[in-house]
Amino acid sequence: MSDATVVKLFQPGSFTDPLTEVLRNGARALLAQAIEAEVAEFLAKHVDLKTATGLSRVVRHGHLPEREVMTGIGPVGVRQPRVRDRGAADDAGRIRFTPAILPPYAPRPAISRRRLRPCSARMHRACRPRLLLG
Repeated sequence: MSDATVVKLFQPGSFTDPLTEVLRNGARALLAQAIEAEVAEFLAKHVDLKTATGLSRVVRHGHLPEREVMTGIGPVGVRQPRVRDRGAADDAGRIRFTPAILPPYAPRPAISRRRLRPCSARMHRACRPRLLLG
């Protein structure tokens, strides 16, 4: 017996056709190339800066977590490279990299612990639906 009445619902404004996926993959690759070029230019501009031990002061340091950036064809996943300044003693003198083509990275806000308080077993029993006997 098949469940023919089950219909998969999509989010409003989302597309799942193959052409849109090809476009999103192309946009993802294009954004990645542009960001990598921007990082390379940034590092080349600061290549002459050295630490007290003679190492490069500004270096690549992995990637930030992937996030979705809204584009004209919908959300596209992007990984922003992380750049580290090894020579700054404080935040005021730190050299920071921010790509011009991406909006600023904003981490998700912390969820209040009060809203995540676990319910007791007694509360669960009290909230169970009761059978109406007629």
